[in-house]
Amino acid sequence: MTTAFVDYLNLLIAGQDLTQIQAGDLLDKVFSGDMPEAQIAAFLTAMRIKGPTPEEIAGLAGSLRSHAVKVTPKSDNLIDTCGTGGGSIKTCNVSTASAIVAAGAGAHVAKHGNRGITSGCGSADVLEALGVKIDASPETIAQCIDQAGVGFMFAPMFHPAMKYVQPIRKTLGFRTVFNILGPLANPANAQAQILGVADETLMETMIRSLKLLGSTTAMVVHSNGLDEISTLGPTRVMTLRNDQVTELMISPKVLGMTLATQEDLSATDAPSNARALLAIFKGQDKGPKYDIITLNASAAIFIAGLADTLEEALTKAKASIDDGKALQALNQLIELSNQ
Repeated sequence: MTTAFVDYLNLLIAGQDLTQIQAGDLLDKVFSGDMPEAQIAAFLTAMRIKGPTPEEIAGLAGSLRSHAVKVTPKSDNLIDTCGTGGGSIKTCNVSTASAIVAAGAGAHVAKHGNRGITSGCGSADVLEALGVKIDASPETIAQCIDQAGVGFMFAPMFHPAMKYVQPIRKTLGFRTVFNILGPLANPANAQAQILGVADETLMETMIRSLKLLGSTTAMVVHSNGLDEISTLGPTRVMTLRNDQVTELMISPKVLGMTLATQEDLSATDAPSNARALLAIFKGQDKGPKYDIITLNASAAIFIAGLADTLEEALTKAKASIDDGKALQALNQLIELSNQ
């Protein structure tokens, strides 16, 4: 017997948790287009008040994945570098730059992202400013991943079922569970991932969700309000490898880096982000932005299985920039995406 949407709603309102299967079924019903907006709003509100469990997040993300437009590159061992956004500190677009650096080091990055919502400059904004065609077809993006080592999937294009939720999210005026589902719904089904969270309390929930979703290797990272590995201070990291979750701290000082200030890392809009990234890729800037980008790229290189230690991965990240490989990957991405 199928469970009615309102039955799931009553469970959530009563503060009870759904199973992974129930959560997936609930969102499948939302994406059918048959649910009244009032009930969808009630679901989002009840989930926000109760707080989602790893099982619920995995179920919802599984539904979001199943309704996504698929990208199917030939490359194996795909990785993603993505954050939840919402950080209290605004930096240059680190996850985008680190994805390109990792590609230059030999990784295959299926980058999933959007325009800036809280930051004013998301992955889509900076890539567009660099000349990447952000609304390329799934086939073109697969070619970018295979040949350039990196492809960008603009989230609104790949999650058409979100049309049933997006207007309601905007009217509610508070962050909903969908703010954390996006990074878990990669259309290319990347099995390895760096996931930054701005809210430290989400770390364990997200790493457990990734495990339930079948991720082979993952890092969930947070540092002082940043949803990325930071050079402002130490970064707390939860790592999933071989089905085991472990925790560690990454210290920029231990890796030989000078601590940065917030001002060192800032870039206000898409053009300034694009200029900053190009200066780094062309070898014109070896300062704090170079440090934070290579540090985050090293984590991506590590989870891609291209290095045995973070120190070795950092050496490869620096070589990707210094040898011109990152710039080559970017130029290939621009060229291929516009074909």
